[in-house]
Parts: sequence; structure tokens; C-alpha cells
Amino acid sequence: MKLRADLYCNVTLLALACSLAACGNLAPRYEVPALETPVAFKEGQGAWIAAAPADTLDRGPWWELFDDPVLNDLAAQVEVSNQNVAAAVASYRQARALTREQRAALFPQVGLDASRNRSGGRGDTPERTSYQVNIGASWEPDVFGRLGLGVDSARAAEQATFADLAAVRLANQGELAVNYFGLRETDVLRALLAETLTGYQRTLQITRNRYDAGVVARTDVLQAETQLANTQAEMLGLERQRAVFEHAIAVLVGKAPAHFSLAADARWNARVPAIPPEVPSTLLQRRPDIATAERRVAQANAQIGIARAGLYPSFRLSGSIGSSAASIGDLFNASSLVWALGQSLAQTLFDAGATRARVEGSRAALEEAAARYRQTVLAAFQDVEDQLAALRVLGQQQVLRQQAARAADLVEQQVLNRYQAGQVGFTEVVTAQVSAANARRALVQAQIDHQLTTVALIQALGGGWRGL
Repeated sequence: MKLRADLYCNVTLLALACSLAACGNLAPRYEVPALETPVAFKEGQGAWIAAAPADTLDRGPWWELFDDPVLNDLAAQVEVSNQNVAAAVASYRQARALTREQRAALFPQVGLDASRNRSGGRGDTPERTSYQVNIGASWEPDVFGRLGLGVDSARAAEQATFADLAAVRLANQGELAVNYFGLRETDVLRALLAETLTGYQRTLQITRNRYDAGVVARTDVLQAETQLANTQAEMLGLERQRAVFEHAIAVLVGKAPAHFSLAADARWNARVPAIPPEVPSTLLQRRPDIATAERRVAQANAQIGIARAGLYPSFRLSGSIGSSAASIGDLFNASSLVWALGQSLAQTLFDAGATRARVEGSRAALEEAAARYRQTVLAAFQDVEDQLAALRVLGQQQVLRQQAARAADLVEQQVLNRYQAGQVGFTEVVTAQVSAANARRALVQAQIDHQLTTVALIQALGGGWRGL
């Protein structure tokens, strides 16, 4: 009769707990923070369409847009060997484990305890052996949703960590592209400078011949030698710059610089992928940092419910069954079994307002997370607008740089011809040659800037425009 009464009491308490749990949790209804968004990009034609975050969509190998096999191979190595990516993967695995740990709290905990003891005394006291087995279980009904909210909070943190992983991948892939294009820029500039050096050496020889013939003063020779030496020093500077880029690429692909090298490619051409005429603002939904900020808001929202649950009592059900006997065979006899059932209720009666302070603090944390989310979205719009504006201007600049380079080459040749004919002084030759060299370098720089800005736009859009 006593066992039946205890079972009835526990069943009654369980039913009461379940009915209270049906009332839902104590967290506010979650809504993504409201933010006024533009109808379209100021520097583009795409319209903004509000939708759910799409940061988990496959972005595809965006670096293939640049049609460079070497870059494709290096970018694939970043995914496998980059240590920042490896650390982010491990962090995501930790977050997943924490979610599973929180979910386990929703289920009963069962334990087994078994022991064997020998006792005896001196003289005629016989030795005795006893065996004991006990199985116990306890369970906390999630009456006010505290445990479920803990799972929700952990899951939001897990999703935020996954978005962080995507952000790390995108950042390191982008950094790789920037360093690779910088290295190739030095290759092209070194080739241009080598041609310039050849021209300067030829000019120096012409000047020396004219000096030996008594046609020009020695200052012309000195000017030609100065120009040649300065350009040779610039070549050494480009060599150093290329080494720095190469070392950076080695680290990004997870290798020591001593074990990595890239062959120079003087004929490398900068390829800029065509950007769609309409860049939809929905691509911002693929930005990992926006996804991270939104998930942090959801996590903060769940924490409010967890804090509010501290204002209410908690329930716990427990039970155990065990046996002790002098032999293993007698352990499971009905006469040796001992059972226990229990229920408990805990409620904080006075904590000087600590629990309510935690509730207020969690609400303030939600407001902070919401503000950070809005700021992240605004910064994303700014980032895209900046890159779209830069691409528009760079496209126009590149056309002008091409015209300037062609004109400077013609001027250089004409002035050199006039110098050989004795029509102009050597100072004009130096001026024309420096102007032509600068124009050629400016054209290469404009081409690389166009590529780098395209990479920045791809990152600002969360990984390109493919798949939409």
C-alpha cells in the first residue's frame, strides 16, 4: 500500500509538472531586430528583398571567377590546411558538443553502483563477504522551459559559431587572393622594370657615345647613370615585396615559407570577372557576420527566459532500487530488494534581488545584441556600396590609364629620337622616360586594383553572386 501511495504521489507530481510545462517557456517571443533597409543599392541596380538568412547556402568556389588555375589550387589548400580554418572547425565542433550536452539535461539521469566488501576480525571471528547493487535515477521536469531554453541558447550559439567558421573561410580565401594578386603584380612590374632597365642601359650607352664624341656634357652621362641605378634599386625592392607576398601565401595554405615557392609569371594577365548588371541586395543575407549577429540576438533572447525561470520553483523526481546480500546469487531475490521514490521542490525565497537583476541584465544584453546586429547590417550595406563605387571609378580610370600609357610610350620614343638628333637636351629624355615608366606601372596598378576591389566586393556580398 505504501508503494502504491508513493507511486500515485509521483505520478500526480509528474502530471502537474507536465501541465505547467505546457504553458510554454518564459522567454519573449523572438523576432529579428527591425531595421530600415534601402530599396536598392545606391551604387547598383539590385532591389533589396527581405528574407530569411541564407548564410548556409553553398557559395561555390568564387575564386574560379578569376580563371587562374594556380589560384584555384591554392584556394583549395586553404580549406584543408589553413590553421585559422582548422581552429574555427574545432570551435564549431565544441559548440555542437555543448548543444548535445544541454539537450541531455532534458532526459533522466540513470546511474549504477555496485560494490563487494570483505570484513573480519582476529581470532575466531570469521571473514564475511557482502555484495551490493544499486540503480538510481533522477529527472528534473522542464516545468518553466529553463532546460529547453538552454538548448535553444546553445543551438543559437552553435549556429553563430558555424557562421563564424564560414567567415574565417571567406576571410582567409580573400586574403589569399589579395596576396596572390599582389605577388603576380610584382611579377608583371618586374618584367616591365626589366624592359625599362634595358632601355635605360641603351640610353646610357648612347649618352656615353655622344659624350665621347664631344657632343654632350658629362652631366648627361651622370644623369643616365643615376636613372639606371635608381631603377635597379627599385627592382630589388620589388624582389623583397614579392618574397613577403610569397611567405604570406605559404602561411595561408598551412606551410612553412621555406617549403613553399611560386614560379614567377611575367606574362600573367589580370582577369576581372564580369559583375552582373543587377546585384541583388538579398546577397547580404549570405554574409556570415550578419548571420552570427542575428544568432547572437536569438541566444540573448533565450537567456532572458532562463533568467526569469530563476523566479519560479524547480522540481525533481528520483527513484532507486538496490539489493545487498552475502552472495551474488542472492542479490536479486525479492526479499533482499530495497526501493526508494522521492520528489523535491526548490524555491529561492530571498536573494536580495539577485535573480531580478539577472533578468534585467539579460534584457540589456538582448538590446546590446540587437544593436550590434543592426550595426553589422548597416556596415554591410556600406561595404557593398564602397566596393560598387570603387569598381565604377576604377573601370573609368583603367581606360584613362591605358590612354596615358600609350601616349607616354610615344612621347618617350619621339624625345629619344630628337635627343639623338641633337634637338633636345638629356633632361627632356629623362623626364619622358620617367613619365612613360610611371604610366606603365600605373596601368598595371589599376588592373590589380580592379581585381582586388572585385575580391572585396565578393567578400562584402558574402561569397559572390553564384547560385542566385
